[in-house]
Amino acid sequence: MTAINTPRDRYNLVWIIFFIMGLGTLLPWNFFITATKYFTNRLKVNQTGNGTEQGAEDSRSILEANFSSTMTLCAMVPLLIFTCLNSFIHQKIPQKLRIVGSLLVIFGVFMITAMLVKVDMAPLPFFSITMIKIVCINSFGAVLQGSLFGLAGLLPASYTTPIMSGQGLAGTFAAVSMICAIATGSDLKDSAFGYFITACVVILMAVASYLALPRLEFFQYYLECNRAKPTSDEENKMDLLKKENPGVTSTDEESRPVAPVFNIFKQIWVMALSVCFIFAITIGTFPTVTVEVRSIVKKGLWVEYFIPVSCFLIFNVMDWAGRSLTALCMWPGKDSKMLPILVVLRVVFVPLFMLCNVQPRTYTSVVFEHDAWYIVFMILFAFSNGYLASLCMCYGPKKVPPHESETAGAIMAFFLSLGLALGAALSFAIRALV
Repeated sequence: MTAINTPRDRYNLVWIIFFIMGLGTLLPWNFFITATKYFTNRLKVNQTGNGTEQGAEDSRSILEANFSSTMTLCAMVPLLIFTCLNSFIHQKIPQKLRIVGSLLVIFGVFMITAMLVKVDMAPLPFFSITMIKIVCINSFGAVLQGSLFGLAGLLPASYTTPIMSGQGLAGTFAAVSMICAIATGSDLKDSAFGYFITACVVILMAVASYLALPRLEFFQYYLECNRAKPTSDEENKMDLLKKENPGVTSTDEESRPVAPVFNIFKQIWVMALSVCFIFAITIGTFPTVTVEVRSIVKKGLWVEYFIPVSCFLIFNVMDWAGRSLTALCMWPGKDSKMLPILVVLRVVFVPLFMLCNVQPRTYTSVVFEHDAWYIVFMILFAFSNGYLASLCMCYGPKKVPPHESETAGAIMAFFLSLGLALGAALSFAIRALV
């Protein structure tokens, strides 16, 4: 098969499939977070069977007060551990089992979650079951995400973009759903049930999309070209390619077994640490600090919609835009020193948000009080997060030989998760300093 006869991605089907799978990796979890108010409402001390409180609104139970912090812990620790495990075991467990199996487990968890909306349960058992579900979702979600980025690493660099773009749309979709629920005055239980059922539908779409992937000639071509040990037939194809295209060469390195994980890391460490730093800064600030910013407007609808729109919607829309832009423009290049410099410069957003109208505050004064400052910072913060993170995830697997790209993609996913975990830990310190 010559370069001229390389299959095309007809109708961009492979791109669309990776977009759907990217959506499927994060939309369920985004809906879970969006339903946080539903979960805390069911943990109130005095409540009837349908989960509405009868006592004073300001009296919170221990379970209710600690729900968010416990949820973060139960989410980030398994995410980090299983992403790390996936970097080492992905070569021993079939790719289909890792991806389809993870999706089906997450589907089962959300079906159970949807059914429990209609079931009366005491706060303690409900809290325990919810935390177990969070551990399951993030454990298998880590394997799914690592495997998906590894799979995209087999294709041209631009095919990591639809995964990142799909994940960005997941946050946007969840934010819009939250705003619609507020606008319509929907009951908490009805909104939560809708979130969970929608998540189940998207997961089934992701499963169907993945199962259709091997049927596409474009994907099959790159899968064959990136095998660690080419068959004799593939070697003949490469010889033919060399004869017909003198500029195209096949190195001995491409036919060697995959290098140890640490050796691969040494080739991609700049991209890996960059994506880790990006998400550490992002999660360290958003939403722990950004959600506490108060509008200078004291009355009216803007007060109710200020955080849903200015914080969640703007962040997710601009993050999605940044991730999607890499489909059209990939600057700086993968070997440019400008990329890590831009990544490090994002640390400026930490003090900028701390100096906005965050309330309550103890140690610092408000410098950027007007809502416009906060919105401008959020636009730049979210866009740079999406664009730079997507660039790093695209470039990482392309800095190693083709047969090592899947492992490189799994390593990049691990450092992405490490950044999330570090950001979650860092958020407590940043908020305490305000």
